[in-house]
Parts: sequence; structure tokens; C-alpha cells
Amino acid sequence: MKSYSESYKDAGVDITAGYRAVELMKTHIARTTTKGVLSPIGGFGGLFAPDLQGIKEPVLVSGTDGVGTKLKLAFVMDKHDTIGIDCVAMCVNDIICGGAQPLFFLDYIACGKNDPAKIAQIVSGVADGCVQAGAALIGGETAEMPGFYPEDEYDLAGFSVGIADRSKIIDPSMVHTGDVIIALPSSGVHSNGFSLIRKIFSITTSSLSQHYDDLGMSLGEALLAPTCIYVKPILSLLSQVSVHGISHITGGGFYENIPRSIPSGLMAKIERSACRISPLFALIQKQGQISEHDMFNTFNMGTGMTVIVAEDDVNKTLAVLKEHNIEAWCLGEIVEGDEGVAIC
Repeated sequence: MKSYSESYKDAGVDITAGYRAVELMKTHIARTTTKGVLSPIGGFGGLFAPDLQGIKEPVLVSGTDGVGTKLKLAFVMDKHDTIGIDCVAMCVNDIICGGAQPLFFLDYIACGKNDPAKIAQIVSGVADGCVQAGAALIGGETAEMPGFYPEDEYDLAGFSVGIADRSKIIDPSMVHTGDVIIALPSSGVHSNGFSLIRKIFSITTSSLSQHYDDLGMSLGEALLAPTCIYVKPILSLLSQVSVHGISHITGGGFYENIPRSIPSGLMAKIERSACRISPLFALIQKQGQISEHDMFNTFNMGTGMTVIVAEDDVNKTLAVLKEHNIEAWCLGEIVEGDEGVAIC
């Protein structure tokens, strides 16, 4: 007998919708399969056999995150096929900061009502993110929770596990005075600061569809642009250059994230003139009348990730990243001090 419960459906949970959603997402999940995957979707746990060849002392590195209130824009715009990229990015970009290669990813979708087509759209974005990161989507959960979430809303979170050789893990002790901070460009706001953005802008269909010449697109398109995934370019860089530090510029902006890759007694001196601030951030600052300090303490300001290298390795670093179509640039240097970050 097939699994079905009329009583549960009357309570607001349609388990057959869950089955349909799984069938619709299987083609997306298949795109992420790597040779380490041992189990198909549908089991109680995802099985993955890591390739340990060449790794003397393997260390697992994990990261978990969600998308936050950026989801509110996806709801209003009824666009759900890219928000999954953000979810993957927020996890794997953290993992790569330690020098680890992401192996697999699992997602968690909680919704008021299971709309199989919408769930499949969300998972298609998750799969896109996994492909960009080289990680396999080996499992997940879709929870239908009527009365807890509105019928047309959902939450999205996930986690990823990566691997690194213990001797190659990047930690703050590797950073020295005179090292150079290299900036990798962001695609926009990424997935942080949207509670402030929603306070500044009216998040409605009409306001998000408004076109801005400076942006070259509508406000909604600019804000919903998915987070950049830096995994493959950074892995390539790590194989060719001695990288001393990596920071994922997320919530807390420059002031909170860059110091996480710097030891006590040293600080990051950022050249204000070197910051490549896109028109989107200028619009946010003007519209919200936000101080420059608060902008740099909330948003990535056009820099989605920073790497710290020796001065002699700057040109090689820029060249390697350019091979991956990343136009990186010098943002500042490491100096003595205890301020964490100074923007001059």
C-alpha cells in the first residue's frame, strides 16, 4: 500500500506533495554527483567516501548557515531558482577560508505548504551552487509546517563538510607585517544586511521592479543577485601560492570579518581609495542615510572575500585569480596595531 494519510492532509500536511517534490528535484541533484557519493537520495543518511589520496592527516571542516531575510525578496518577486546558490555559498565560502575543499552539502527547507514545483526551483539553485563549489548534494529535508510558516513562505538553511590536510590548514599565525590584502569582487549585497535593506526600501513588487540607470537593472534584480562562490578559484590559488589568510566578508562587513584571519598585535590597514564600491552600495547608503562606518560594518561594500599573501606573491595571486575570471586587486596591507581594521 502506498504511503498516504487523509487525516494528516486535513491537518495541513500533504505527504504525497513531498514525494512529488523529491521526484522533481532528482534531476537537479544528479548534476552535483561526484565520485565520493555512495547513496542515492531517499535514505536516512547521505553516504560519502572521501578521496584521501595525498592527504597525510585529514581534517574535516564544516560550515552551516542560512539565507536570512533575503528570502523576503524572493517571496515578493516570486523568484526561487537562485536563492539556493546563496545558501550553498554562505557555507562553502566559510569552509574555504580554512583551506578546506568542500565535499558535500545538505539543505533544509521548512515551508507553510509544500508546493512541489517551488521546492524543485529552490533545490535547482542549491544544485547550481553545489556544482559551482564542486560539492555533492547528498541529502536534505523538506518540512511542511502549517500554522508555523505562512503558506507562501519558507526558510532555507544548510551545511557543508570539507576536508583539508592538517599541515595545510590556514590560520592567523601565518600572517606577518608587510603582507598584502587582496580583494575579490562581490556580486552585490550577497546574503547579509537585508534586515537593514528592508528598513530602507519598500519591499514591494512595484519598488523592486523599479529600474535604476546606475545599476543597469531593477532594484530587485540587483539585490537578489546570488552570492559569489569562490571555492574553485581559491583552491587553484592555494595550489600555486602560499596564502597566509582568507576572510569571507559576510555579516559585520570589513570590521568583523577581516580580523578573523589576523593574529593579535597585527591589523589590516585598508586603503579607502582602493575600495571598489558599486553603485548599489552608494544607493543603499544615500537612501538610508547610513554612515560610512556602518556601511563597512554591515555590508561587503564590493569585496566578497579577501586573501592575504606576501608582497612577493601579489602578482602571481592576481594572475591566478584572473585565470578564473576574477579581477582581484590590492586592498591594503598588514601592519602592527590592535585596531583590527583601519580604513584610511
